Amino acid sequence: MSPLLIACAVFVGVAALVAAIAMLFSRPSDDRLASRLQVFAGVQTAKTKEDLRKQQSLLSKPLENKGSLAEAFLERVPSLKRLMEQADVQIQPTQLLLIAAALAGAGMALGLVLKASPVFLPVMAIVAGSLPLLWILWRRKRRLRAFGAQLPDALEMLARSLRSGQSLAAGFNMVSTEIAPPLGKEFGHVFEEQNLGIPLEQSLRDLADRIPDLDLRFFTMAVILQRQTGGDLAEVLEKIGSLIRERFQIWGQVQALTGEGRLSGIVLMALPVVIFLAVYQLNPDYVMMLFTDPLGKKMLTGAIVMQFLGAFFIRKIVNIKV
Repeated sequence: MSPLLIACAVFVGVAALVAAIAMLFSRPSDDRLASRLQVFAGVQTAKTKEDLRKQQSLLSKPLENKGSLAEAFLERVPSLKRLMEQADVQIQPTQLLLIAAALAGAGMALGLVLKASPVFLPVMAIVAGSLPLLWILWRRKRRLRAFGAQLPDALEMLARSLRSGQSLAAGFNMVSTEIAPPLGKEFGHVFEEQNLGIPLEQSLRDLADRIPDLDLRFFTMAVILQRQTGGDLAEVLEKIGSLIRERFQIWGQVQALTGEGRLSGIVLMALPVVIFLAVYQLNPDYVMMLFTDPLGKKMLTGAIVMQFLGAFFIRKIVNIKV
């Protein structure tokens, strides 16, 4: 079979897979706001209202409920839309998947233009097609880090607002206008939901769902507990803000001490790939024995498995939670 036919078959398969995932992720438009407005208007039945009341409360969840890697993967894969919301990307999931399919086709076309081996054509398609998802994950991580860095200032501002006699809703509005995105935008979203009639507890639960930050969950739990039991919320917010600042300081020291280990891990992970590409450029027949000879296939499989194991253990060593 010619390399062109193999490339076309792989492209058709990747396109079909992306189309299937797009159909799986495509859902009707979010009708949560319409549902709540129907509840307020008395349109929905009592059964629907009871189902809304039976939703799991934030207070019944542990502060850091982390399961296995498989559970985390299964929780994130169906939540592509939520992942894009956390990254603040203003496109639909289906559009993202179409862009990924187009990039996969472009990667395969580039391989054909460069006359690469048919073995590398699917790899180039997968790498090019995964670039949008990697960009989403990178943007999400950067946004969550910025949110966490802005949270202590927001809590201190809320505390000062409460001590001056303003309401909590007015404090949210002040934070949304005084602090830049992403925190200002999210707090402004909570303020707008309260203006629409959504209870503050529900708005805070939605905020904790949108922003998976442990410090934010401390804040939401403190506000919910204070509204249920009473207490000096301004003092609690000031203590939480100072605690977050100290934790960030310790985290920075840990990052500085583990920087050498992270850099060593990056070099050790990239070195085999770079050597493989260099040898393939100099002597392709020598490298292709890893794909044609049975012993070469076993060696290649063992090398890939050991690479993943090495990356896992290096990450465990340098990833110190604070």
